[in-house]
Amino acid sequence: MTNYTQLLQQLMQQVDITSFKQLSRTAGVSERQLRRLRQGEVAQMRVETLLKLSQVLQVQVNKLLEMFAPESTTPEPDPPSEVLITLQQEYQRLQQQLQQQRETLMQEFQQSSLQVLESWLIQWPTAAYAAQQNEQLPAVRLLPLIRPVESLLQQWGIEAIASVGAEVPYDPQHQQLMSGSAQPGDMVKVRYTGYRQGDKLLYRAKVSPV
Repeated sequence: MTNYTQLLQQLMQQVDITSFKQLSRTAGVSERQLRRLRQGEVAQMRVETLLKLSQVLQVQVNKLLEMFAPESTTPEPDPPSEVLITLQQEYQRLQQQLQQQRETLMQEFQQSSLQVLESWLIQWPTAAYAAQQNEQLPAVRLLPLIRPVESLLQQWGIEAIASVGAEVPYDPQHQQLMSGSAQPGDMVKVRYTGYRQGDKLLYRAKVSPV
């Protein structure tokens, strides 16, 4: 029985995978399937399993077949082998499935976002029109209409770095000077707030020296 264990280990080293158990978890395939691959029993493995391994090992499926079952991938004239045809069909099916899943997730995301923003979408154009028609309308009356947007940002875990008008120590990593100069730790005034999402900085706050 042909043993391809060493060959598989070489491919694993190239992607920093140190054990068959780690490969099994990363690719989402059983260790039994890995034993089949090491023993050259590619023909008994499912196409989906080969696709998963090819993605993790960063080797094209046809190349994987050539390496672990060279006798079954001898170049032939047209038509191509049934194994390759099956692989191509399975790959296309999986691609279509992933595309459908992405579209479904995007639609669900848009629907949930629209539900949060519903009151703002309906009321804001009317409020903006009223403000244009009546310059004496206090702007503070428009602030409650922004709450749905604030609620959506809160659901996404987006937080303001500092409030507008606040005086804070200058931190060049999270703040951007609009004018003048300042040293880290100098007091600056927030002109435009910045945002972060968890540990990720989205936008730096814009500040000016006090």
